[in-house]
Amino acid sequence: QVQLQESGGGLVQAGGSLRLSCTTSGRTSSNYGIGWFRQAPGKEREFVAGISRSGGRTFYAESVRGRFTISRANAENLVNLQMNSLKPEDTAVYYCAAVRRVESEVLPETWSEYGYWGQGTQVTVSS
Repeated sequence: QVQLQESGGGLVQAGGSLRLSCTTSGRTSSNYGIGWFRQAPGKEREFVAGISRSGGRTFYAESVRGRFTISRANAENLVNLQMNSLKPEDTAVYYCAAVRRVESEVLPETWSEYGYWGQGTQVTVSS
């Protein structure tokens, strides 16, 4: 069992930055890959970024590659998503989610493969 809690959302102007954090809990949380997803009103939930259980492998959607950076500190049960050069189209509710995968596996981009979710945090980018 893994519990997740997001924090760090808010309102920012286009071109600005935000850092989202996902705090995990549970004895085996370090055995899970963590993904960040987002969902804008009227749109499907989409994969944003992911990180393997040790933090050694990272994965990004093409729309955020070069602007967002995912990292994790297992000793602190923390996964961060640094978001730079934000655009209005980045506006959405952002969720972190956990999936059990070994280190060598690519993390899935399909939200339904993730078994544990946080409640989400709103990110709004104004133009």
